Amino acid sequence: MSKFVFVLTRGLEDPTRVTRTFQLAKAAHETGHEVSLFLTDDAVVLTKNGMVDNIVAPTGDEAGPHLFYLVKNQVPIFV
Repeated sequence: MSKFVFVLTRGLEDPTRVTRTFQLAKAAHETGHEVSLFLTDDAVVLTKNGMVDNIVAPTGDEAGPHLFYLVKNQVPIFV
């Protein structure tokens, strides 16, 4: 098992990076790795209720379900 630290500095202006960060953190956790997530700078706004609900990458992937998985599974998220 490895340890992964994801640092996200982007917010609503960059739906691709937001979605991919949450998606990769979720994938790492699902495969048994220890994961931590740090939200800084523009990513802090994502902690407000409802902010991730409408974040969709151009590929159609939604950020919300990935973040909800991380929260539900008690992955540490630092702001």
